[in-house]
Amino acid sequence: MGYVTVLIDIASPVTLIDTAINTPEARQAIEDGLHALGLHWESVERVIVTHHHPDHYGLAGLIEERSGASIHMLDIEIARGEQYWHRWEEWLPGHTKHFLDHGVPPSGMEHHDAEALRTRGRVLAANRVQPLREGETLRLAGHDWQILWLPGHADGHLGLWQPELSLLIAADAILPRISPNVGLYGYSRPDPLGDYLDTLGRIAALNPARAVVGHYGPVMEGVAARACELSAHHQERLDLVRRTLAAQPMHAYALSFVMFNRELSDSSRRFAVAETLAHAEYLRLRGELGRRWDERSWVYFK
Repeated sequence: MGYVTVLIDIASPVTLIDTAINTPEARQAIEDGLHALGLHWESVERVIVTHHHPDHYGLAGLIEERSGASIHMLDIEIARGEQYWHRWEEWLPGHTKHFLDHGVPPSGMEHHDAEALRTRGRVLAANRVQPLREGETLRLAGHDWQILWLPGHADGHLGLWQPELSLLIAADAILPRISPNVGLYGYSRPDPLGDYLDTLGRIAALNPARAVVGHYGPVMEGVAARACELSAHHQERLDLVRRTLAAQPMHAYALSFVMFNRELSDSSRRFAVAETLAHAEYLRLRGELGRRWDERSWVYFK
């Protein structure tokens, strides 16, 4: 996975963008970064969270408690993804059913609940998250930044765009060395790949000189070209789904072994199934595939 970029703006209000996961190593790294700037936990006045994934949101509650900082996310993410951390026990049976309904065998779900509990323990959710909205501006580092909605990797993924600097704070919306995971989960918007292809088109149209990214960064150039490259990658994956299902109907679990033809842990295989589902549903929603229930799972066919 690489590392997660946490940005610190020392201008008032002192602002963190993303927080990293709640582990001793991550807490120490942020503390060291603050100390290098003559700051400490209590100095933080504002936290901007790009999306609810644990490696970006995990320490938000700790920072809120220690400093009284205000925590901000895109309104769409507060209403959807961020709710996972408050309602995960309620939603857990639905996640299990989602994967079973798409062909994952019960043996592949044996450790799912324990893994979910372990992940939940690495997120200290904030008590009060304040909404940001697309189209608003945010003052940061002496400039006004446009708030963008960049869905796909997460339903309510936030980006920040500064046109005079031609700089995009993109987090995981675009990455230089890997393709961000775009998966369909039990609580996702219905067409995450469609959302993500729109996001890539939007980033390409902005044509930033540089982007600050979440992993394998922190700063990348050639942003528009990378957006086009990722779009072409997903088109190739869609073609693979078309060819495979034209030859034989499959549920998403079986199809994931074509899409991700390598040995994976049960947890990583579920990520593969979610991404496979995002591609299959993209085609189904556009009338290119059908889907039928075979008494145990949904089967896709061409």
